[in-house]
Amino acid sequence: MDQCDCRLDSECTQTSADCSDATTDVWLDFNSVLTGALTVLGYLLYRFSQALPALIRWPIHIFCTLTGMSHLWGWVSHLAGTIRSLQYLLKGLSNIWRFIAGILTSVKQCVSSVNKVKPRTRMPLNDNSPVTDHSINPGPREPDLRLILMGPPGGGKTSLAETLLGCSLSQVGGSLGAVTECTRQKVLVDRRKLTVIDTPDLLGPSLSDHKRAWEALLSLQLASPGPHAFLLVLRAPGSGQGVEHDAAVTTRALLELVGEGASGHIVVVLTHADCLSPGSTLAQLLEDDAGGIRSALCLCGQRAELVDNSPGRPVEERRKDLARGLLEKLAEMRALRGHYTHELQKREDRFKKELLADMASVLALKLGQNH
Repeated sequence: MDQCDCRLDSECTQTSADCSDATTDVWLDFNSVLTGALTVLGYLLYRFSQALPALIRWPIHIFCTLTGMSHLWGWVSHLAGTIRSLQYLLKGLSNIWRFIAGILTSVKQCVSSVNKVKPRTRMPLNDNSPVTDHSINPGPREPDLRLILMGPPGGGKTSLAETLLGCSLSQVGGSLGAVTECTRQKVLVDRRKLTVIDTPDLLGPSLSDHKRAWEALLSLQLASPGPHAFLLVLRAPGSGQGVEHDAAVTTRALLELVGEGASGHIVVVLTHADCLSPGSTLAQLLEDDAGGIRSALCLCGQRAELVDNSPGRPVEERRKDLARGLLEKLAEMRALRGHYTHELQKREDRFKKELLADMASVLALKLGQNH
């Protein structure tokens, strides 16, 4: 465009056509600015559209295409795709790292647990302890045995319990003195889990009737779902000083406590065999019928055992004798008769079934309301 050289006091020599061209040039410059503004606006719309549903995002895409900004849309889309790919990669690496960290933590815990385990040939078990066999020649597990020990004081009941457990009751949390309440201990003997329930003087006059009834039922509950045998522990007649209790009387007292149905699960255990005259056997004691043994056996199916559990003998030696005699007899009883089920266990089972049915109905109603 030509410059106007007219002075202020002179007349303008430019034609109207020249003025029109100048105005057009100014309008083109304004269009350029408008195009730039639309470009920026399109980019901002694209960034905003990433958070919008496809139903709104696609009209924005079409608008950018119609206004000539499709190349900008493509470049920004490519950049956004690259950023998303990096996000997916970082997320995948994070998951892999968490997986590796979890494995390392598990391995560390396993190593710590293994370091705490000490090799033992036998071990007392708590109620929640895992049953692990540490026998020299491990093999298939034998059926479990649940035993309830009963008998008057001085009959050797605690000594027999220690022989079965293979250790002193004080080492497994038992009382050093007379037993005043039922206690339960579990131990592995020759791949067989033994549950031994020791009881206070339930057959004598030292406890009140309520206490006797309570402890008798508690012993049955501790042996749930039921004991395989009641060991009536008595001092062998003629074994020395001390009060000799009539076996028939104590057997009747035991049946009165736990029910007549338990007669097939009672074993009379005569202790202190070491205090008898040399060569004394169970057959001789039965022949002499000392202490009402023969009458007692008529009440409990002719099952009796004579054991030497004197404290002077090593525990392992006493245990081996029991394994050859008493435990074999108990295993045979278990195979033939199973366990004894008291009315307490029967009512518990019925109550559990009723409770299960009620809770199932409540849960089913709740699930139906949610749907």
